[in-house]
Amino acid sequence: MNSLGFDKDPAQTRVVVAMSGGVDSSVVAAMLTDQGYEVVGITLQLYDQGADVSCRTKSCCAGRDIQDARMVAEKIGIPYYVLDYESNFKESVIDDFADSYLRGETPIPCVRCNQTVKFRDLLETARDLDADCLATGHYVQRKSGKAGAEMHRAADPGRDQSYFLFTTTPDQLDYLRFPLGHLHSKAQTRALAERYDLVVADKPDSQDICFVPDGNYAGLVGKLRPEAHDPGEIVHVLTGQVLGRHRGLIHYTVGQRRGLGIGGTQEPLYVIKLEPKSNHVLVGPKSELARIDVYLDDVNWLDTDRPLQARHGQEVSVKLRSAMTPIRAEIFADGPENGARLRLFEPHFGVAPGQAGVMYQGERVLGGGWIRTTA
Repeated sequence: MNSLGFDKDPAQTRVVVAMSGGVDSSVVAAMLTDQGYEVVGITLQLYDQGADVSCRTKSCCAGRDIQDARMVAEKIGIPYYVLDYESNFKESVIDDFADSYLRGETPIPCVRCNQTVKFRDLLETARDLDADCLATGHYVQRKSGKAGAEMHRAADPGRDQSYFLFTTTPDQLDYLRFPLGHLHSKAQTRALAERYDLVVADKPDSQDICFVPDGNYAGLVGKLRPEAHDPGEIVHVLTGQVLGRHRGLIHYTVGQRRGLGIGGTQEPLYVIKLEPKSNHVLVGPKSELARIDVYLDDVNWLDTDRPLQARHGQEVSVKLRSAMTPIRAEIFADGPENGARLRLFEPHFGVAPGQAGVMYQGERVLGGGWIRTTA
């Protein structure tokens, strides 16, 4: 077996690498080329920022990123292509991002991008090129199990991206490879970039949503869905008292405390819920954020040993936001098809619809779903 798990020489193994122009995917392309694989680099042109958008230091910029990816491809001597996926990306990711705010949700566009454009459209392109696999720079580990490929958290907990990949199907996981998942620090990745003399070795990590390089999410949503800026009332969730006016639901998220503009209250108030129908922002004391039951839609299972109905009462650990430490819960089949209810062992504060509940067993990713509501 070669390092990617194929029973043939690396030179006979064709690998498509999704190259974003950042250091991670660039190192993947260079490392696999150095190991003798037949590597093809592909960058997806996903959005046109326009001349009026300035790119901050730690943000994605389409033109610069494509230029960086092309220079890396030339440096390591691999064929490189840029594919125009702007229309797919706008429909599947950007429009969904804007509509989520209108539904009073807090969206995760990176998950939608992985679910639709990268692991659906790009994966099909890789197969059309007769590639044996698609490799990415995500920090997650793919391991062989009794029933097939398994997804595990990255060796470096601080870099782990498994939360953003919960929608990956078993068939997609069988085809995907994550060559950086075993590394224990980003410093190792940058050391490899320096070893291969890549122009992106010192390039900062992007910290913003790629299609909002100036960080102004509200401005983008306002252009696409002007009604997201419609003002309304801020209402106390317990008393019903109107405490003030808000600037549009786009400016608020569950658990938010700062920037509410409702001074003079005796206790700190937090956003408890967004109500699109009434255009109300409901606020209250922190105790009102506590949740025990979390309801999920569109649950995807990477662990296919048992259907959801057979998992009644199974104990799992779960992340309800990307940066949180997993907490203990039980899972039950509930609601529509592929719906589930998580019963948390202890109350959790600030669970936001539109985020995801991703379930783990130890380091293995079992699956996950979209948070619909809480109780």
